[in-house]
Order: sequence, then structure tokens, then C-alpha cells
Amino acid sequence: MRATTLHGPYDIRVEEVPDARVQAPHDAVVQVLRACVCGSDLWAYRGESARQPGQRIGHEFLGTVVETGSEVGTVRPGDLVVAPFTWADGVCGFCAEGLPTSCANGGFWGSVGSDGGQGEAVRVPYADGTLVRLPGEAASDDRLLTALLALSDVMGTGHHAAVSAGVRPGATVAVVGDGAVGLCAVLAARRLGAERVVTLGRHTARTRVARSFGATDVVAERGEAAVAAVRELTGGHGAHAVVEAVGTEQSMKTAVGIARPGGAVGWVGVPHGSGAGLDMGLLFKHNIALRGGIAPVRTYLPQLLPDVLSGALDPSPVFDLSVGLAEVADGYRAMDERTALKALVTF
Repeated sequence: MRATTLHGPYDIRVEEVPDARVQAPHDAVVQVLRACVCGSDLWAYRGESARQPGQRIGHEFLGTVVETGSEVGTVRPGDLVVAPFTWADGVCGFCAEGLPTSCANGGFWGSVGSDGGQGEAVRVPYADGTLVRLPGEAASDDRLLTALLALSDVMGTGHHAAVSAGVRPGATVAVVGDGAVGLCAVLAARRLGAERVVTLGRHTARTRVARSFGATDVVAERGEAAVAAVRELTGGHGAHAVVEAVGTEQSMKTAVGIARPGGAVGWVGVPHGSGAGLDMGLLFKHNIALRGGIAPVRTYLPQLLPDVLSGALDPSPVFDLSVGLAEVADGYRAMDERTALKALVTF
């Protein structure tokens, strides 16, 4: 089978790798129909996070089950399924508490020794605790299939950010970051009843999507100028809930700076950079809470799935480039050069 591998900075290849196969009774094999490139994949692509030469990559996919182990009971061959960006057994204490990303037997797609999501098939450990079945008819609906793919990561992560920030009906929300996760956080905030959503971003194509998702205001400034602009929009007080969806020192400083006293920052940007950007004194003085981390997407999938199936929630516009597996390097290049927001990989 063919799969995407990373051999060094900016060196993405599609190569022949061993076929995905059942190796344990709890495994399933999924033939991939849709995958995509994540912004967090770019850190490995740029050489800013360590990978072994030839390591698999990609963690967002959906497809059809083609084989199951003897202990798998919730899915069977022929089922259309979506996978969250981590696998989990679904029964350990952390899974029971809604935190499958800390599962005692869990792991990440593309880690050493595991299949990546950007390949023709994926071996899924603990299929019962990981995979979520989808209506089979969705396979023939291109837009719906693309929207469902977003549930593997970015829509669930945007939702986690909004929940962590305490978004509630009538709240004013600010979203730092105009990538796919930030845009999905706009959708999530509106779904949770936010009255006003301020998007911080300067890329016109992306802020246009943000407005279509329900953003009421756009702030293009950065740093202190962004803080001043948001405070001016909010009568000097700041936002009740702030989403930090970038992960740099500057973005965290901005997020804390625009939070209203008594508010909260929902933090989902993968950390990279020289520091956290946290002013503990400011957090203390204004009773600002900081929550978030790796999104427990598998927990949110059953909550978000009905809205995507009904059309009430449609994150598909975050995918603005489509490539075949053979052209996946073009998808990485376009995202790295910021000529694409998020690349869809079709099979």
C-alpha cells in the first residue's frame, strides 16, 4: 500500500509501505476515503519537531472498515467510520472520565511503529473505543463526507477550545488565530450561544470564512494593537471567553490581554516558541482562568455528529485545497506557504 512518509525538513514522500493488517484481536483495518493535512503536521514538515526519517505522518482520516479482529464488536467490514486523532481503549479510567487523549493504552497516528492517517489504509488499535460509525449513505455525499472528516480533529478541537473558555449563551468571545481550528472555534462558539464573536486574523480569505461561520467582528492587528482593538470593541472590558488557537508566546500574551476580568482562555494551540507568554500576576489580579490542552475529540464526536449530519454544523469550508495522495507534498507546500488553509487528501 502507499502512504505518506517524512524523511527530513520539507521532504514529504509517498512510498510503498507494508499493508495495514490486524495484529491484535481489538484491531480493525480501515480503507481511507478522506484524509487531510493538519497545521500541526507542519511543525514536523519544517523540522521543528523531531521525526525519524521515513516515519509515517497524518492523523485525520475517515474510511471504510475492511477487516476486524476477533474481539471487535461495535464495527464490522463495510461500515463507514471516522477516527479521532488518537486511539484509545474506551474503558480505562481516563476514558471513563472523558479524557481518551490520556488513555493508558492510547496513542497517536503516525507515532513510531503505527500507521499514519495519510495512507491508503490504517490499522486501528482498540477499534471499539476509537472508531465512530457514520451513515453509509454519507460516502456518496462529497460535501458531507468532507464535513465529517473535520470531526477527526479540527472541529472537535475548536469545540474543546470554546468549552474550555466557558462559552455560554450571550457571551462575547474572541478567537486568536485564523487557522482551521480557530475558524472551527467560531462555529463552536456560535453553536454554544455566543452573541458576539471577534476573530483575530489578517488573511482576507480566512476572515471571510470566519464571517460566514458567524464572526461578528474581525481584528487584523497583532500584539498590543490587537489587545487595544478588542478592548475598544468591548467597551474596555475584554471578552468573556478567549480561544487561543496558535500556540506561540505572542498569541498567548494576546489571549490573556483581551480576556475580561472573571473570564477564561481556552488553550488549544500546540505550543511552540520561546515561552508560554503567561503573566501570572495578570491572571491572578483579574481572576482569569486558563484551561485546555489536547482535545478529547472522541468524547465530543457523539455530541457534534448529529449537527453535522443535519447540516446545522458545516465545517467543510475550512478545506480550500484538494489533492490526491500522489500530490500530498503539494498540499504541505501550499499550507506552509499559506496559500491554502487546509488540504484535503482524496483517495
